[in-house]
Amino acid sequence: MRRSNLPKLSLFPFTKEVDNRGHLCIGGCDSIELAKEYGTPLYVLDELTLRSKCQEFQTEFTKRYPDTLIIYAAKAFLNRALALIFKEEGLGLDVVSGGELSVAQSVAFPPDKVYFHGNNKTVDELELALKGEVGRIVVDNFYELELLDRLAGEMGISQKILLRLTPGVDPHTHRYTTTGILDSKFGFPLTTGQADMAVVKAMSVSNLKLAGLHFHLGSPIPDTSPYQIAIELVLRFAREMKDKYNFHMQEFAPGGGFAVQYTLDSSAPSIADYAEAITSKLMSMTNELGLACPRFIIEPGRGIVGQAGVALYTIGAIKEIPGVRNYICVDGGIGDNVRPALYEAKYEALLANRVGEEETMRATVAGRYCESGDILVRDVMVAPASVGDIIAMPVSGAYSIPMSNNYNMVPRPAIIMVRDGKARLIRRRENYQDLMRLDLI
Repeated sequence: MRRSNLPKLSLFPFTKEVDNRGHLCIGGCDSIELAKEYGTPLYVLDELTLRSKCQEFQTEFTKRYPDTLIIYAAKAFLNRALALIFKEEGLGLDVVSGGELSVAQSVAFPPDKVYFHGNNKTVDELELALKGEVGRIVVDNFYELELLDRLAGEMGISQKILLRLTPGVDPHTHRYTTTGILDSKFGFPLTTGQADMAVVKAMSVSNLKLAGLHFHLGSPIPDTSPYQIAIELVLRFAREMKDKYNFHMQEFAPGGGFAVQYTLDSSAPSIADYAEAITSKLMSMTNELGLACPRFIIEPGRGIVGQAGVALYTIGAIKEIPGVRNYICVDGGIGDNVRPALYEAKYEALLANRVGEEETMRATVAGRYCESGDILVRDVMVAPASVGDIIAMPVSGAYSIPMSNNYNMVPRPAIIMVRDGKARLIRRRENYQDLMRLDLI
């Protein structure tokens, strides 16, 4: 089979180009020169794509429903450089740990725009959030509801909260990333009566103010209908709570989980498609049910940072098994991107130093770790590969970096941000001394 690799360029950041040497360029920077300067594995983030996605989410949702707050889901990937960009773009921040909250605080992120999620927040984390005056704490269970009320009382604080509900809607994504079904560790289920009990409890405690309701179905969700189904269920519940307990929902958050296109043979709704389906359902249901229009909170993560990221690897060994498979072995793998091994995530790949050449070689891109499951891309077409070539994997900005690890005692890669032909290091590469820094003898 002979195939051009140029269609794959559609998956790369907005600023991708091919120079006269056939090199992939991102943000005006030659990826091959970046690999030489910073080494590989290397994660490259395109600032223009990142900011453009922030603006697109804000534009598409607010023009349909003006009272919308876009809060970035930090678990997709956060460090101080990104937190500053989200702050500059006017987004809020969805954090799920004391570490993510500390990153936000380190750049003076507006605390009223920080929403603190998580199914088992520690006492230390809740105290950090209360002292930091975070905007909302999203309460996940009865234990946390009672704990947070006590801690807030001890500190003399009245804390606004949302309740996380599980509406029982299956978004038909991977079972490891499905969170809104009944059998889930997250949230108060609607169908068991526990969500009703949580509303009563939250309205009765002394130190918490119930501002609204939240749910999250999972990720990535390549269809808009699960959102519409869940929105109707939760809004009908809100109406029931208004009738029974005089609960007035001021805020409503249907989570995130928006899909992005990872491969040429996959697809995902546009941001405009998500916005239209979600906001139209919200408006029609609030009108039908006689509910006041709440403030609307959307939590994209992957949808903002996914396409902005490119992973670069250097090819080492090439193993040919006649009649079976060709393995291209690279200097990264499950240490920097565990997603393919964890839940069979799929990616494309191309040779960054030979863009435009016909792809006549079918190969499996394998990592350097001592696990047979350390495979980044299976059966991908590439140009005939040689030792020293640079493999580029698009749509690598989400989850791979925050899920990275030091398996086999391999240092984690550097991360750079590119813009207008300039690159800046936003996280240096780990070294062997870093791996031993916390050890005690």
